[in-house]
This record gives sequence, structure tokens and C-alpha cells, in this order.
Amino acid sequence: MKKTFTLLTIVTSIAVLFAACKRGASTTPVSTEDTVGFAAFKQLKLQQEQEAAAALYAKSMAANITVAKKNSSTSGTMSSTSTNNAKVETRKKGMSKSAKYAIIGGTGGAVLGAVINKRNRVAGGVIGGVLGGGLGYGIGRKQDKKDGRIE
Repeated sequence: MKKTFTLLTIVTSIAVLFAACKRGASTTPVSTEDTVGFAAFKQLKLQQEQEAAAALYAKSMAANITVAKKNSSTSGTMSSTSTNNAKVETRKKGMSKSAKYAIIGGTGGAVLGAVINKRNRVAGGVIGGVLGGGLGYGIGRKQDKKDGRIE
């Protein structure tokens, strides 16, 4: 009885707390001027990225030209040339599926372990979290290989 009353009190307190928070528009006017120069910083950063991309492109084109010149051969009236294109690797951004699945599996395993082991919930949660995290990592690693994120 005490546990249910305590749980009901906590849930009610949280509900009142969320209901008391205002999420509407504020009545104070918001200044839209750039006081710290963030817009100028973003523009400078974009310009630097564009210059770096142009330099990389020029470098790869120069490599193609030198390779084409080195592989050219002429004998009599026949000529052959070959060009090699530079391979640009794009690194995928964001969290890998192996990390994501490990977190989900660890959390789910910890909850299930604590629920199943009623005598010692901490030990059950730790064991379940380790097992669930390992299983989730294995599944996510397989998905990453399938997607080509890792080789």
C-alpha cells in the first residue's frame, strides 16, 4: 500500500510539474540581430570548406593528368592513353547501428534482468545489461557490414 501511494504521489507531482510549465510564445520581444558574429563565422567556415573542396578537386585532376601522361605510349600511328580517377571516400556521419543496438540492448537487458531476478535486482540488471548489450552489438555489427559502413 505504501509503495503504490508513493508511486502515485511521484507520478502526480511530475504531472503537475509538466502542466505548470508554459510552452507558449513568450511576451518579451526577441532581438534578431547578430551580436556575436555567428553569421559571419558560418559564412567564413562555408568559404573555407568550399576552398578546401576546390583544392582537393584540383589535386585529383592534376593526379589524373600526370597519370594520363605517364601511361601514354605512341608507336608509329597508334596511341593509347589511360586515366585513373581518384577514389574519394565519404565517411558516414552519425551513430553506427552497432552502437545504437548495443545501447538499446543494454538498456532492455538491464530492465529485464532486474525484473526477472527479484532477490537481487542490481545483479540481475548488471548481468542483463551486459548480455543485452553484447547481443545488440552483434546484431548491429551485422547490419553495419550489410550496409557497407564497415568492411
